[in-house]
Amino acid sequence: MTPVALTCGEPSGIGPELAAKARLRLGADLPFFVIGDPRHFDMPVTEIATPAEALDVAPDRLPLLPHRFGAPAVPGRPDPANAAGVIDVIATAVRLALAGEVSGVCTAPISKKALKDGAGFAYPGHTEYLAALAGVDRVVMMLASPQLRVVPTTIHIPLADVPQALTDDLLADTLRITHAALIRDFGIAAPRIAVSGLNPHAGEGGTMGREEARLFAVLDALRAEGMALTGPLPADTMFHPAARARYDAAVCMYHDQALIPIKTIAFDDGVNVTLGLPFVRTSPDHGTAFDIAGQGIANPSSLIAALRMAADMGAARVHD
Repeated sequence: MTPVALTCGEPSGIGPELAAKARLRLGADLPFFVIGDPRHFDMPVTEIATPAEALDVAPDRLPLLPHRFGAPAVPGRPDPANAAGVIDVIATAVRLALAGEVSGVCTAPISKKALKDGAGFAYPGHTEYLAALAGVDRVVMMLASPQLRVVPTTIHIPLADVPQALTDDLLADTLRITHAALIRDFGIAAPRIAVSGLNPHAGEGGTMGREEARLFAVLDALRAEGMALTGPLPADTMFHPAARARYDAAVCMYHDQALIPIKTIAFDDGVNVTLGLPFVRTSPDHGTAFDIAGQGIANPSSLIAALRMAADMGAARVHD
């Protein structure tokens, strides 16, 4: 069995607390180790030299691949001296994943502002940095839970910019990457993908917008490649239980169209999955939570779900 690598994330956030809680709940049932500074964890740690050694660590201790940071961690107060360490830990995890030493990478939340202030971090976020390290031009964000998988085609842009950003190539690439990942990472031999429209009622035959005519053309071309696609569908009728039973993933046109339903259905155990990388990457669907860091009240459910999903996806890839 190959362990999952968990990056420490921002050490002044809730990442160290969640890692400890996850280890105590999962024990040796799901092998993972953390990459980080031993000083940043309250739980007893066992330092390891290789990922394989994580399998032999006692369940009540946290396996840790040590990476020395510039300073101790004060809950709720990120230190610029630690920014470079956070970035280096991510790079270490990717190196291990590309070498096949871990089954997947699970990333604890980072503070993009702290990394920019402390180390001039040049990327918009975690995902873009991972893609650059892996040499991948385009990746896709999926939010996943046992009840629902959603993919936003456009992500962190103003709503007014969505129609222009929603190009044929972007939608086609998003659907191809999602389709391939459902087969490779989730073990779904013949994926069914539901695709939302952009406008209310999927444009109502052009009376509420004409973008859907272009979406139909893209979907028809991909159906000719063998993909099982339905849509464009009215987004307001895609997420009730009977509708969800008809597809394996829903591809939506913009951020809130995808994230509102999954955060309503699975707020505590949703998982962020990056599709299109040459390795498995998951993360909890929350941030650093500086406001509650160090208080012992952070909920580990999303991190535990992310670790489980990374292990399951890694196993699926091994048997591909």
